[in-house]
Amino acid sequence: MTISRRNMLSAALAAPALIGSARMGSLAAAQTLKISHQFPGGTIDEGDFRDRLCKKFAVELEKRTNGAVTAQVYPNSSLMKTVAQFSAVRKGALDLSLYPISYAGGEYAELNIGLMPGVVSSYAQGAAWKTSAVGQKFSAFLAEKGVIILSWVWQAGGVASRNAPIVNPQDAKGLKIRGGSREMDMVLQAAGATTLTTPSNELYAAMQTGACDACITSSTSLISFRLEEVAKSLTTGRGKSYWFMLEPLIMSKQIFDAMPKAQRDIVMALGAELEQFGTKEAMADDQKVAEVYAKKGAKVADLDEATVEKWRAIARDTAWKDYARKTALSAELLKLAEEVHVS
Repeated sequence: MTISRRNMLSAALAAPALIGSARMGSLAAAQTLKISHQFPGGTIDEGDFRDRLCKKFAVELEKRTNGAVTAQVYPNSSLMKTVAQFSAVRKGALDLSLYPISYAGGEYAELNIGLMPGVVSSYAQGAAWKTSAVGQKFSAFLAEKGVIILSWVWQAGGVASRNAPIVNPQDAKGLKIRGGSREMDMVLQAAGATTLTTPSNELYAAMQTGACDACITSSTSLISFRLEEVAKSLTTGRGKSYWFMLEPLIMSKQIFDAMPKAQRDIVMALGAELEQFGTKEAMADDQKVAEVYAKKGAKVADLDEATVEKWRAIARDTAWKDYARKTALSAELLKLAEEVHVS
């Protein structure tokens, strides 16, 4: 092959520019992270706030890294099944997930503290975990297993029922109820219910067919999965609730550690910033869910402190004791969680 003098000259002139571009990183292919979750998809401004949080993370990540890191959001478990997402993140097979942490309690019993009935009873108390000993210990445990929490997101929950409202523990007797965690199931069983292990995105069908009489889930899921269409009553989580779930945005430590420090700093800062958005939207949905169900003609009930204490008393004697016996760390986490008090 003959190389002309003109081609050689062009190559020589281009070389410095190419070298400079390579040093700036523009020649390197952008890293695209995959973010999976089980919730309905929407837009960055409309729809389930958990999907919106992931989309906001993706947009801002690309902006702050000047396009070096992008992210693609896969809603409604479209990339992989719901429960499998935690293990995939832990092993580096999935980059990020917005994940109800207690769903992984079957893999690590310690994680069930993320939905321990009665332990967290307000958003302020949940938020305080991050900088308290319980949160630091919990984060360290997850990191050991290959998972990093980017955004601490707590959500209050309520009960959608096909028939009468479930307010007091005796209201659950004889019903088939989805509690959302092993520990919540123990409380319901002590109250006389039969429990079901059903992911949030499968609740509509279960309620519609009668396989499930009632379900406890976050206010946002009660709205997003349109359960008002198959429910005649709602017990809200606004004001007071014995059901608070930790649904953080998590990232694979393996993927995180492979990123340059500047990008890791961006990821952590962005995750922390989005916590305020998550909490604000979760609290707004606690009120919105009552309006959505009332509009459909459902009977809406709220909880007071005395009623919450009835559920908490059952939890102390069942779920709390069982959890504390699982491992030494479980006992320590529960003790540390009980020490978190906010005014």
